Amino acid sequence: METEEQARERLGQYYIHIWDGCAPIVSQAIKEFRERWKPYSASSRQYPIVRLIEEHIDPAVAAYMATLPARYSNFLPGASALIRQLGLDEKVRWHRFLLRRFLERKDKPTPKNQRFIATAESLIELFWDCACKRPARSKIPGDKPRLLNMQRRRGFCRFCGALTELASFFEHGNWPQGDQEKLRLSHRYCAEHRPMLSDGTQNPAYRRAMRSANHFDVELLRLSKQSAKPEKLRADSGDRAVDRYIQGHVAQKSLQPADKAELRNQARQMANQRLTDRKKAIITMIASGQNQSQVAKALGISRQAVSKALAAIPKDFRLDEVP
Repeated sequence: METEEQARERLGQYYIHIWDGCAPIVSQAIKEFRERWKPYSASSRQYPIVRLIEEHIDPAVAAYMATLPARYSNFLPGASALIRQLGLDEKVRWHRFLLRRFLERKDKPTPKNQRFIATAESLIELFWDCACKRPARSKIPGDKPRLLNMQRRRGFCRFCGALTELASFFEHGNWPQGDQEKLRLSHRYCAEHRPMLSDGTQNPAYRRAMRSANHFDVELLRLSKQSAKPEKLRADSGDRAVDRYIQGHVAQKSLQPADKAELRNQARQMANQRLTDRKKAIITMIASGQNQSQVAKALGISRQAVSKALAAIPKDFRLDEVP
């Protein structure tokens, strides 16, 4: 049986995260949905995504809710009906509002409540991904309408949480002036990280991001894993002190799996600040109450090295200080 990690690798930009503990019937429906949703989008007439939600998600949610007491229905509304009324963006906001209301009840953490929360979070993930998705091709308005390829990696820049140039172009409707035939918008990078500048020279920000690409990928994976289940150590760095740092940072920033842009931006800042695993371990040990001499002895380095490392870390990434 395929694991979620294998599904993530296989589906790439079409992967939809499912929270651990999600109701099996809803989890299976989301798995079936993400296998079929590639050509669908909210703006497509031929492949309207709300129709796919009606086919796969609505019956599963209804079947799950039928197993719960009636009071739960106040916190998990029907899927497609609300989308047709308000749209996907409002659907996501409404689901988050209702989930907060449910959590504010302070009910006992029973298995039934935990499953309900995981199911609601999984549905929020799905609706948010649906809201972000665009059709494969769209037209540029003008005297000579032209199709642009809209296939891109979840709409985000390869190196950060900003939209790609092409995604931003369609998202905000800022149509550039000039010859459309010469229009070149990157479907892989944002304006800050595009490889070439407008004068034809190579972009230094792109070069820096390329050098730290592996670091960015590692940090993004750790943050994404940890945000999926923040109460447990999930970063899998191989060093418990590093895992505890990731857990603390995710909690400090209140990061959730649906916060895809912010997760990417945090990973980019970690890479830009050269926040190594050694520095993370130092921060964790200092935050736990150890002094610099104790940290130095435990890590086999000088106290001056510890002091220098701490001085180089911005307050925004310190667990022992409030930014």
